[in-house]
Amino acid sequence: MTNSESRLPARSAPADALTSTGPELKSGAAWLACATPGEVDDFLGSLSQNALLALPWIFEFWALPHQLPPRGAWKTWVIMGGRGAGKTRAGAEWVRSQVEGATPADPGAARRVALVGETVDQVREVMVMGESGILACSPPDRRPDWQATRQQLVWPNGAVAQVFSAHQPEAMRGPQFDAAWADELGKWKKGGEAWDQLQFTLRLGRNPRCVVTTTPRSVEVLKAILKNPSTVITHAPTAANRAYLAESFLTEVSARYGGTRLGRQELEGQLVEDEEGALWSAAMIERAQSADQPVPSRIVVAVDPPVTSMKTSDACGIVVVGVDSRGDPRDWRAVVLEDASVQGATPEGWARAALAAMERHGADRMVAEVNQGGDLVERVVRMIDPQVPFRAVHATRSKMLRAEPVAALYEQGRVAHVRGLQALEEQMCQMTTTGWKGRGSPDRLDALVWALSDLMVNPVGKVGRPTVRSL
Repeated sequence: MTNSESRLPARSAPADALTSTGPELKSGAAWLACATPGEVDDFLGSLSQNALLALPWIFEFWALPHQLPPRGAWKTWVIMGGRGAGKTRAGAEWVRSQVEGATPADPGAARRVALVGETVDQVREVMVMGESGILACSPPDRRPDWQATRQQLVWPNGAVAQVFSAHQPEAMRGPQFDAAWADELGKWKKGGEAWDQLQFTLRLGRNPRCVVTTTPRSVEVLKAILKNPSTVITHAPTAANRAYLAESFLTEVSARYGGTRLGRQELEGQLVEDEEGALWSAAMIERAQSADQPVPSRIVVAVDPPVTSMKTSDACGIVVVGVDSRGDPRDWRAVVLEDASVQGATPEGWARAALAAMERHGADRMVAEVNQGGDLVERVVRMIDPQVPFRAVHATRSKMLRAEPVAALYEQGRVAHVRGLQALEEQMCQMTTTGWKGRGSPDRLDALVWALSDLMVNPVGKVGRPTVRSL
């Protein structure tokens, strides 16, 4: 199969399907899907036997717009997209386009390629051997050989791709390359150092270049790359690749994460940066998510009731937090166990939801803000459970001032998060030193602040008579 033969189908397709690189580009596959049966027959009948056999391996024909390299003299191409948007396939096909020549034995534009991922295992399992990896994308006569002992791919024409882990940047000292593929750079723990070392290796050939495939994260190394004048960017949400994804997956993740900070990052493929002056940063949240979770000796359920109970009103913030309060108070650590907030509930509805959360977690008491409802808040709760340990709290300071000491606990690494708190974490990242920057009310965040204030900022006894505390 020669290179000229392999490109014949692309030339036979409608010109506007494969010659444009702008947003209006349509893939050959899209043209085939829309063509009449007669047009499809005419197109396939115009191909030689070799060209017909080559068609499945011609990525330019099947690719989505964001998967094709932009034109121009770029040094770094960043493919930034949501989960499942086709980034890995684009990276693997770009490597193919660099190393393959006109025939399997002919040299390509690149002879030495660096493959860099978070770990060696991830490079091997995703970039090399994955369903969209290099081996799966390569036609039989051009498929490289995987040499496990040397952690490298070797093509029939002698081109070599070497595997590296971003956890070991120093391993890139010495080798040199004329192309590189960096995968999921946004989650590299030593991202800045690894990226710097990779740049020093790109010193072979006339125009050494690198492709980065990543779901965006607000990390300094990625933001610096995006600002570089020699960087070009293509972008796509998860839904752009929906033809190759389970519809139930798209429905579920859209319902669960649509409109949230995590959804914009993981589904829309957007770089979600921290608000200026935010009390909580994405890095702080990530540390809380990965921290070891203490075994609580006390648990409270905090409630921030809404002003009204209409469906369009703010949610009733209900957050469950536990603390290991054994030993020196300076060593106490907390864990956020659940966000049980409810939207559009009646007073009885949110009271029952809060009491149910107490029962699920064996909580010691309920803490509720009474600014809006006064004694009514406690009365509603006690109508359902007259014996519930209850503490009313009254806000006398701004939300930001109440949140500051709680944010300090996160800075000290004293709070852990269970999984599934995306809506709460979204609100946390929108509270700044100049106030709340999100929509509506930070109901979930308010409940979190009340809970951690009760347990750690101004701790009180385990159970006591009902009182009103001011913060």
